[in-house]
Amino acid sequence: MYVDSIYAKTFKEVAKLVSSMTTVPMSGCLSFQYQRKRGEREPVSQFFTKDRLGQYQELWRAGSENQNDWSGTLEEWIPVQVELKAPYSVQVVFESFAAQTLSRPLTPPSLTVTLSLVFCRYSQEQMTGSLWRRVSVKPNIFRNGDHTTGAGYFLLAHSWLSPLSGYVSRLIGPTLPGNMKYCLRFYFSLRGFNQTDQALAVYLQQGSSQERIWTQGEKSRGIWITADVTFQTSKPAKMVFVSTCKSFWDCGSVALDDISLSLGDCELTEGSVLRTLPGHCDFEAGLCGYTQDKQSDSGDWELRRGPTPTSYTGPRADHSTGLGHYLHMEASPMLSGQSVRLLSRPLRGSRGPQCLSFYYHMYGSGTGQLSVHLHKDGEGALLWKLSGEQSVAWLKATVEYRSDTQHQIVFEATRGSSVRSDIAIDDIALESGPCPVTKTEAPVGSSNDIE
Repeated sequence: MYVDSIYAKTFKEVAKLVSSMTTVPMSGCLSFQYQRKRGEREPVSQFFTKDRLGQYQELWRAGSENQNDWSGTLEEWIPVQVELKAPYSVQVVFESFAAQTLSRPLTPPSLTVTLSLVFCRYSQEQMTGSLWRRVSVKPNIFRNGDHTTGAGYFLLAHSWLSPLSGYVSRLIGPTLPGNMKYCLRFYFSLRGFNQTDQALAVYLQQGSSQERIWTQGEKSRGIWITADVTFQTSKPAKMVFVSTCKSFWDCGSVALDDISLSLGDCELTEGSVLRTLPGHCDFEAGLCGYTQDKQSDSGDWELRRGPTPTSYTGPRADHSTGLGHYLHMEASPMLSGQSVRLLSRPLRGSRGPQCLSFYYHMYGSGTGQLSVHLHKDGEGALLWKLSGEQSVAWLKATVEYRSDTQHQIVFEATRGSSVRSDIAIDDIALESGPCPVTKTEAPVGSSNDIE
């Protein structure tokens, strides 16, 4: 990364580099190298952390080690190590700005930083047997993708790739500070296991001792199921995900995704609170203020748990937990071209952009169309639509829109050419501000690198 302060037009015009928010408590070393070139306008550079409440804590400032030695270190790479303790979620922020303005052009002073954030990594033991692999599945009608978007990456331990009849796969998390209570959340999916009690377990490793804090109890169904685990450490410890197979006939595959760790009890932490916020709906407590359109449609959206009645169409479980509810259009009693409409409560307008996100499921050879409309002042405008069979997995959609007056969001599902055209939605979220920029869809393939 390179910062050139010749482009600064005003005092303290800031160049800023911000990391993503951490998801696990950390205690470790932040290491990097920086270089400063000679010039009359000296850039001021610093590292600090920023928590979710906007509180800052300075970690390092360029030249703070020894101001008298700066003349001898210009244009040389200088290594720096900073102790970082973050028992809660933080962002690491690097800032650089010009300390003074000048009336004549100068040789551009600059500062270059190379980062190596060596913490917040999961690792695995290089043992004989099946290793965890980072894989991606492109949306298709045969196999589920990841839980996050349906088209991203997840971790997979697959016994059929092992040369032996049995194996143990161990995924090891970062070291956690002691004397704290934690909430671990993750999603898992199992295929082919007969002995589900050993298919996947989570251990707390403290020194040479291990304590099992969670084990799989649900039958293998090949869907993403959520797990919440509250545990407490008496001293520094590591979490270890362990998948065990004793014989070939008992083995299958186990997948992990969306692993997060936060302080406190799982019943009281952020993930639980989000489900009750206005604008968020996972349909576990009904329709969350959404209503059926009794005037313009030919049926109703239906709350459902588990698979739909018609084979080869519809989801096998909800997206939120794998064990909860979702909303779907049952195509069997409807005619081709008929539709069902779901109306949000009246929403307040805003001068800025607003972001709608939701998960949809469109699987079945006769799948019709799902569309989202903005309804205000007696008129409707199309925001998003998709037609035809998409995937056997839940996929994520984000829609950014603007409306400065009161309005409603309308979800409309239209039956296709056959009964195999069930359409479902889940985990709707409405938030102010622009939709976050998503990464380009990963190509199909696999890698042994855990990132």
